[in-house]
Amino acid sequence: MAAPRLTGESLQGERIDLGDYRGKVVALNVWGSWCDPCRAEAPHFAKAAKELRGEGVEFVGINTRNRDKTQPVKFEEDHGVTYPSIYDPYGELLLRFPKGSLNPQIIPSTLVIDRDGRIAARAMKALNEEQLRDMLEPVLRER
Repeated sequence: MAAPRLTGESLQGERIDLGDYRGKVVALNVWGSWCDPCRAEAPHFAKAAKELRGEGVEFVGINTRNRDKTQPVKFEEDHGVTYPSIYDPYGELLLRFPKGSLNPQIIPSTLVIDRDGRIAARAMKALNEEQLRDMLEPVLRER
């Protein structure tokens, strides 16, 4: 199942287009600064993002349901998140996903997008580093 076209502005005001990551494996994490499970998983994602970048994995977040950027920017700083997140305050990007691939009501959620832009794996819960790596590993092995 193909991932939808996702474009938007990052929390830092930069343009992000998921299509620019074609050819790489992408861990796409949906989160909100108001979400306790998101706070629990953030350090795991920050660590994995730094360690896996050299292996062809890119991390992109979708920040949702934050009415302004103040809290999510602080969230990223507090948890060491250095990868970009698309700012999606009203959840409009989440509605672009094919039916059955992502539930906009379940935050956090993580999708793994393969090198060809297809949804290869998903988790609709908070993940620790081991669970995240277990999701990414089979997709990384694909060539």
